[in-house]
Amino acid sequence: MDRRRFLRFSSLAGASMISSPLAAATAPNPDFLLKNSKAKRVIFLTMSGGMSQFESFDNKPLLKKFDGKAMPMDYLKGQQLAQLQTQKEILCYGPQFKFKKYGQSGLEMTELFPHLGSVADELAIVKSAYTEQINHDPAISMLNAGTFLNGRPSMGAWVNYALGSETKDLPGFVVLESVKGRNPQPLYARLWNNGFLDSVYQGVKFNSKGDTVHYVNNPNGVDRIRQGQLIKTINRLNKFSARHMDDDEISTRIQQYEMAYRMQSSIPHLMDMSNEPSHILDMYGCKPGDGSYASNCLMARKLAERGVRFIQLYHRGWDHHNGIRKYMPICAEAVDQGTAALIKDLKDRDMLKDTLIVFAGEFGRTPMSQTNKGDAGRDHHMNSMSYFMCGGGVKGGVSIGETDELGYKPVEDAHHIRDMHATMLHLLGINHKKLTVRFQGLDNRLTGVEEAHLIKKILA
Repeated sequence: MDRRRFLRFSSLAGASMISSPLAAATAPNPDFLLKNSKAKRVIFLTMSGGMSQFESFDNKPLLKKFDGKAMPMDYLKGQQLAQLQTQKEILCYGPQFKFKKYGQSGLEMTELFPHLGSVADELAIVKSAYTEQINHDPAISMLNAGTFLNGRPSMGAWVNYALGSETKDLPGFVVLESVKGRNPQPLYARLWNNGFLDSVYQGVKFNSKGDTVHYVNNPNGVDRIRQGQLIKTINRLNKFSARHMDDDEISTRIQQYEMAYRMQSSIPHLMDMSNEPSHILDMYGCKPGDGSYASNCLMARKLAERGVRFIQLYHRGWDHHNGIRKYMPICAEAVDQGTAALIKDLKDRDMLKDTLIVFAGEFGRTPMSQTNKGDAGRDHHMNSMSYFMCGGGVKGGVSIGETDELGYKPVEDAHHIRDMHATMLHLLGINHKKLTVRFQGLDNRLTGVEEAHLIKKILA
């Protein structure tokens, strides 16, 4: 090789190593898998904006009694507040809706969730969760990636990296989005990113309306045979490049071209709702493909049936700084029936036992009011939040943890958001401490370098 060619090859190889995060990442510890697993897949229902626990799962009668009175300073001294720090008066704000007991277990939740109440005996509600980020963007990054740092793998990418996908015709990690409520927070593709893992593990966002995937159909004049020939030619060139360049992304590119070709056949079949009986559509309360959360829940069930490993639904509209009496019923109605239908549908198909469902937002809301006039709202709150899990090895009909009498912070069984991740991985048969990837000199993992604990009370 002459000098000119040597320098050109060296610069290309160097560029490929810099651009490929895997050049600095090693394979996971081979013994991270546990002997047993309860769940095969995850459906993560993300309530983007921060759902209020006081109007959903954490009833606080004393807070209602103190409604409109000054919040005791013992609670607020030295505490980090978001927007309330500029407010002259910080007043208690009682639950705005009644709570009811549901099911044989008598699980307590808001009257706004009658459909979820019908599956109460399947749910494990955690009322003592907390996070460490008080603003939307870092908090939802923490929920998705276990850290507020950008460029880290999302939980769906970690799961697919550890277990692989059960389908060759669809991505192993699919994202769907719906909107209804107040002040929908923006979502960014980095929330379902692969980070320093191979990009084959990143989430793929499907459209809730119109074409599920853009450009999945061939243009006029291009048939499937010609498209297949084109893909084979492109992949021959990619394989040639792979033999001469140390770039892990080339092999990913080959896989993604082949996946895209298979999706051209699988996507139309996936979207075909003609075989869904009317009672199923009525149970979800949607028209397939109407862009609603309920329609996305039905799609989640179909994706689970097809072997997609991690399915994440975002519903935007929970940022209730004001108008909580107006907007909370809107959001609750948007997600209540579809979530309950998804649980019932999976159970009827004998799939709930190995499908883990998580229903959570990025943080909770304050027990204090914001605006203090009219239909007030609640500020961001990182010290207490509520969520539920069900299916996939989770004990049903239980409530875990307690917050103090005003709901400011946990006083029993406090669980960081990392504990949710650790428990999710455990149910999938993964030891969260051993699922590590060395990157930039550190053994990185979804649950971070801090200590994370299993929520043992949630395990069946």
